Amino acid sequence: MARFTLTPLSLALCAALCSQGIAADSPQALETVSVLGDREALHSLPGSAHLVSAEDLEQFEFVDINRMMRNVPGVYLREEDGYGLRPNIGIRGAFGERSGKISLLEDGVLVAPAPYSAPEAYYFPTAGRLQAIEVLKGPSTLKYGPFTVGGAVNMLSTQIPEGSAGKVQLEAGQFGENRLHTYYGASTETTGWLIETHQQQADGFRDIDRAGSADIAKEDYLLKGRLSSAQGASYAQQLEIKLQYSEEESGMSYLGLTDADLAQDPNRRYGISALDEMQNRHSTVQLNHSIALSDTFSLNTQAYYNKFKRDWFKVSLGSLIDAANAGDIDAQAVLDGTLDYENVGIKHNNRNYVSRGVQVSANWQLQTAGIAHDLEFGVRDHYDDVDRFQPVENYSQIDGELVFEGVSDPSASNNRVGKADATSLFVYDQIQLTSALALTAALRYEDLETSQQRYENNERTEAGSSRSNSVSEWLPGLGFTYAMNDSVTLLAGVHRGFAPPGSGSSEGEAGDLSTNYEGGFRLHGGDLQLEMIAFYSDYESTVQNCSVAQPCANGQDSGNYALGESEIRGLEASIGGQWQLANGWSVPLKASYTFTDAEISQDSLAYVTSNGEDGLAEGDNFAYLPENVFAVTTGIDSGAAWRVNLTAAYQDEMCVDNYCNRGDTDQFDVTESLWVVDAAAHYDFSADLAGYLKVDNLLDEQAIINRAPDGARVNRPRTASLGVSYRF
Repeated sequence: MARFTLTPLSLALCAALCSQGIAADSPQALETVSVLGDREALHSLPGSAHLVSAEDLEQFEFVDINRMMRNVPGVYLREEDGYGLRPNIGIRGAFGERSGKISLLEDGVLVAPAPYSAPEAYYFPTAGRLQAIEVLKGPSTLKYGPFTVGGAVNMLSTQIPEGSAGKVQLEAGQFGENRLHTYYGASTETTGWLIETHQQQADGFRDIDRAGSADIAKEDYLLKGRLSSAQGASYAQQLEIKLQYSEEESGMSYLGLTDADLAQDPNRRYGISALDEMQNRHSTVQLNHSIALSDTFSLNTQAYYNKFKRDWFKVSLGSLIDAANAGDIDAQAVLDGTLDYENVGIKHNNRNYVSRGVQVSANWQLQTAGIAHDLEFGVRDHYDDVDRFQPVENYSQIDGELVFEGVSDPSASNNRVGKADATSLFVYDQIQLTSALALTAALRYEDLETSQQRYENNERTEAGSSRSNSVSEWLPGLGFTYAMNDSVTLLAGVHRGFAPPGSGSSEGEAGDLSTNYEGGFRLHGGDLQLEMIAFYSDYESTVQNCSVAQPCANGQDSGNYALGESEIRGLEASIGGQWQLANGWSVPLKASYTFTDAEISQDSLAYVTSNGEDGLAEGDNFAYLPENVFAVTTGIDSGAAWRVNLTAAYQDEMCVDNYCNRGDTDQFDVTESLWVVDAAAHYDFSADLAGYLKVDNLLDEQAIINRAPDGARVNRPRTASLGVSYRF
């Protein structure tokens, strides 16, 4: 009797419902994990793909997405707040600022608040509730889009269980950290449901002068329901609904420290930023319908609606940091709170986002002239917008306290609406030419229209400047795998890279355009898995999205800036396995390494930056892109009640601008390299009850990992937590 499975990535964009056939008289839960969920199948995929499984996540009980993903080669992670609330994820050299150059998905649906009009992901799913994470690079990314210059990251939420199952997890630790994660769900032949919540609080590890600490409170709720066809139905089909809601209040700021103050106390924060706080709310409605019309043809339809509202109330005082770093004693006194200071503007970075769409895809398995085809094709109609209304509250610092003075209406740049309408198509065919040789042909089409309208008054009755743009791109790709034997597979691929330019673009701006190549091999033999892939991306157009978090090379903090032509080359390597010892003991090992070399390959148009430099030139480097990234995980498992795991991660220093390679740089132009070691020990009291002790940053090593936008910041200090988990 045929068996049916559905991969999480194809849950959204490719209905692989009949990858192994399905009989109508044998209904199965369609919300299951296969392909990327099956480590054996990873070795036959036509490109670079990596899975962070539920077992991997449970090893360390991480709640920070940066820690969860750092064993994935080809991925760069830049910390900011120490908790991974708004991560900066880059793939294969694509800019990592707010993960704005990757296709970011949850359960196969684009999850960035406005992926086309404002791609920077100021919302990110609560990492502590994720069941698995998938990363795709190479030609396979053409199925998911629109960001194909780097790759796709799909986060899998907790799935409806077979039968009935639940979990309660409680954790408490240093710096007032505590969290609750609990869910319960059940299934019958034709129905299924799940309810889940994840609650996270912390006092924070940064102490604010004269104001306590920067606390965090985040709550997330998830509800799923499923209806499936009964046994004997004409067609096997399934309808799912997913409802999600989250809130966050966190005392996060963009203001860092001077290097001198950081050397004295890296976890200090200036009192002039005491009012800084992020407040946000996010909600999702997602409907999935899947139907197998035959053993070889199936359809999958998804409709989604995401809404995100945020107000990041924060000060911008980078000029004071720069002046104090240069030795200005008055600037230092203002930061210390010992000198009065006027015109402390704290902006309500208030934005509302909407993202909605429908996507339909099909999977057809057929034979032509004796050659097997696994053909997938689909279409997505998508709309998103971002509405900014950002007034500034004015304060004065008097005797170290902030005194309210009044409110300034937003300028036109802070009173604007950006919109995007996009239609995308894809065709993806995996062709088994021989028992050893498989060819993958892909084609994606992106057609989008963007617009931005600025307003001159609060009522928005006086329109200011406006801009619009239309972009259409055909994105082909080709890849192959060749199985030399049962253990070794060669792979290679080439595809067209694209990233939309955002709603701030003007007519004719194309966004990122590149030709991406990869080639390497996989070795799978017994307890050992090895993969090594070289990649090369030739950009004919490189665009940086400007933001306050990371201003563009010309000093602007909104819109975008064209860096021109560039080249990115690198090497990814990973190795893993588990060795069995005597008496049932085992030692797992996993390691990954990424080398990246990126540079501007053609002089750009001249301009003068805020620091007086001329325009970008051939040979200039990329900002915030480490040359070497390395991670290794190991441990020991008793095979019975207890296990201990260790992971160590290294990241090179990074240039904070595009000019590090020109010489005449100083300490303020780079971050610092860093080794971080995390540890976790688990003990099973019974088959259902387990306890654990975890220590993040075991050696308490802290270094400057970020200087954008306003001063130096370090990673999280050593933090120990105790937890207990009960499954029922």
